[in-house]
Amino acid sequence: MVATPLAVPLDLAMLGLIGASVIIHTAVQDLPDTDTLLEVKFEEPLRIYTADGSLMGEFGVQRRRAVAFDAIPPDLVNAFLAAEDSRFFDHIGFDPVGLARATYAVIRSGTPSQGGSTITMQVARNFFLTPEKTFQRKLSEILLAMRMEATLSKTQILELYLNKIFFGHRAYGVSTAAELYYNKTLYDLTLAEMATLAGLPKAPSANNPLSNPERALERRNYILDRMLALGYIDAERHATARAAAPTALPYQPPIAFRAGYVAEMARQEVVRRFGDEQAYSLGLRVITTLDERLQQSADAALRQALTDYNQRHGYHGAEAQLADIAGWGQSALDADLQQRPDVPGLPVGIVTAVDAQTAEVYLGDGRSERLQLSQVEHLRRYRTENRRGPRPRRVSDVVTAGDVVRLRQATDGRWLLTQVPTVGGALVALQPEDGAIRALSGGYAFEWSKFNRAADARRQPGSTFKPFVYAAGLGKGYTPASLVRDEPQVFGDWAPRNADDKHLGPIRIRVALTRSRNLATVNLIDRMGVDYTREFVQRFGFRADDVPPNYSLALGSGATTPVQLAAAYGVFANGGYRIEPYLIQRIEDVQGRLLFEADPPRACVSCWLQAIEGQARVYPVGASDDPDAEQVLDPRIVYNMDSMLRNVITAGTATRARQLKRDDIAGKTGTTNEARDSWFAGYVPALVAVAWMGMDDNRPLGRGEWGGTAALGMWIDFMRDALVGIPVAEIRRPDGLVSVRIDANTGQPRRDGEILEYIRTEYQLDTQGPDPIAYARDPGDRTAPRMMDELF
Repeated sequence: MVATPLAVPLDLAMLGLIGASVIIHTAVQDLPDTDTLLEVKFEEPLRIYTADGSLMGEFGVQRRRAVAFDAIPPDLVNAFLAAEDSRFFDHIGFDPVGLARATYAVIRSGTPSQGGSTITMQVARNFFLTPEKTFQRKLSEILLAMRMEATLSKTQILELYLNKIFFGHRAYGVSTAAELYYNKTLYDLTLAEMATLAGLPKAPSANNPLSNPERALERRNYILDRMLALGYIDAERHATARAAAPTALPYQPPIAFRAGYVAEMARQEVVRRFGDEQAYSLGLRVITTLDERLQQSADAALRQALTDYNQRHGYHGAEAQLADIAGWGQSALDADLQQRPDVPGLPVGIVTAVDAQTAEVYLGDGRSERLQLSQVEHLRRYRTENRRGPRPRRVSDVVTAGDVVRLRQATDGRWLLTQVPTVGGALVALQPEDGAIRALSGGYAFEWSKFNRAADARRQPGSTFKPFVYAAGLGKGYTPASLVRDEPQVFGDWAPRNADDKHLGPIRIRVALTRSRNLATVNLIDRMGVDYTREFVQRFGFRADDVPPNYSLALGSGATTPVQLAAAYGVFANGGYRIEPYLIQRIEDVQGRLLFEADPPRACVSCWLQAIEGQARVYPVGASDDPDAEQVLDPRIVYNMDSMLRNVITAGTATRARQLKRDDIAGKTGTTNEARDSWFAGYVPALVAVAWMGMDDNRPLGRGEWGGTAALGMWIDFMRDALVGIPVAEIRRPDGLVSVRIDANTGQPRRDGEILEYIRTEYQLDTQGPDPIAYARDPGDRTAPRMMDELF
């Protein structure tokens, strides 16, 4: 039988239809349920707040925010229709004209290279299908779009599209994009801004108004032309929008309170708890323990201390030097200034002209400041940490054209030349009752240096470590009246020295701590044993690795951070309870559901402090004064230690703190070799604060930068503000202490002794500890040790 001429084409057509039916059937079987589109998962960034409720940090990989279709301006909808799918309200999910154009492109190029996709098809592709350009995927896209058109209304599809489409820079949804690029709500956008946003989904990077403003402008104008051609806008509005200058600016979170170091600490902790993906997508609200008033005081005290240090040691010169500055125009100057760190209180400028009498400093946006000699002469050149150059006689001795410099405003309104301090510093304050961090400054400005010296700088604590050694001594059976030898000793290759290279001989432990005598402290460890001392000081929260296994631990040769040291001093402040510093008080999700709430171990405040008349203590819901923190120190030892640390303030190395005019302040200064670290750790029973200064590269600070000068000044400035409203506290004397009059020289009980000490009952007759030192007194002796003892 011979086939007719039409048989083969008909057979092929039949086979083609059968094949197409199989492909379509398979594709339909694999299509997802469009109902899941309505289950929109919107994502919000991680936000960090102070205890007072102010936003201080915002972090997020993606930003998604939903808005109802009725809340979207018609002009904005029309801009997207003009850009992406002008026949949206006429087709059934796909546009044959657009597909024909895409098919023709395939025939010409041999590869699928362009779309023809409708808005409905884009929703299908972006949220259900892979981005690959294959015929199978395109078929699935069309079929899914048709199913969506059959089950959802046109406005529902548009609402999904505008809420879910990607706009670049981690932004999803048109409402988020409006905030990201223009810091506006949708109804505040201009027509030109709407057209710019409508140009983004096609190519979020190439058409981006921040990274590619020229290309974005071309795309915006094309869309405006389309809106005019389609009758969405009239000629007048078209002309106005087309003439509008681009207004997109980098997104700045609406930060209400600047505390970058704290916000970053909280962010890191949230990531540890929730992981990267959830931390940045759940819209978490993190409420910290940060007190805004205390934080402002901490920042101010730290910045002033670091500025004063640099004033004492000299001007290090320009932040940078720009060549051929005379040929720079305003736009070039502005561009350079914009990329430099925004340091609070220290605006950056560029010296554009200078002579002997004046310097012209450009500050950006057309503003300049003319500096005269009186505004720069305070800056003598840095030579070494111990030497400065002569006082400048001409402005040109200090700056040259092209210098990038910083200014600060004096109290009289004048601008003065300054610099971002080269020295590092940190200040942390926490609540000794439970370890809540109330203030933390990790450096002069987070914008200048992200390194958090309060939490991450591991430095030698110097003499601030001595109180822990003396607490170990009391735990061994010594008392504040026990004698220690302030005399030279040699341990192998190590021969410790006192800071003043003098020796006071046998002195009481109280005097040794008050006067911060190195040799006396080493002598005590020698008698107690290094192993015992290392084990005992770990009660304060120090790790074994933090404490060296040799006699040098007496001088604070280990390593700690300001936060860790503050927690350790908290044991002295709260009656002997070990606390753990914490920053996050509460975490909520975007709906306000509680995900985490801190429940830190608490010390017993009423066990340690006398109640203040007329003041009732209020506890959080579910909390009480029953301690659940571990008591690591006998309260009688704490009482003795607190008394001796108060002596440091009244008659020791920190007498400057007496200007605060309180008798409940206690603390200890600390300085490491060659003044590489300057410390002061101090407290009142309601607040512990630690101040530190040092170079990030561990260079010496210079002569005179001891703990009792550099760091203590910072601490005093902070506490002057922090203690406002905090009443002076009175400590309860624990049971088991008896008053004993002792001889100032021998430390032995004596009925007419000059010194009154409170001694633990079991040691009232044995005040010298397990291995007493014999003291031979010369009746006519009025040596320096004797006279010094009478002072204490």
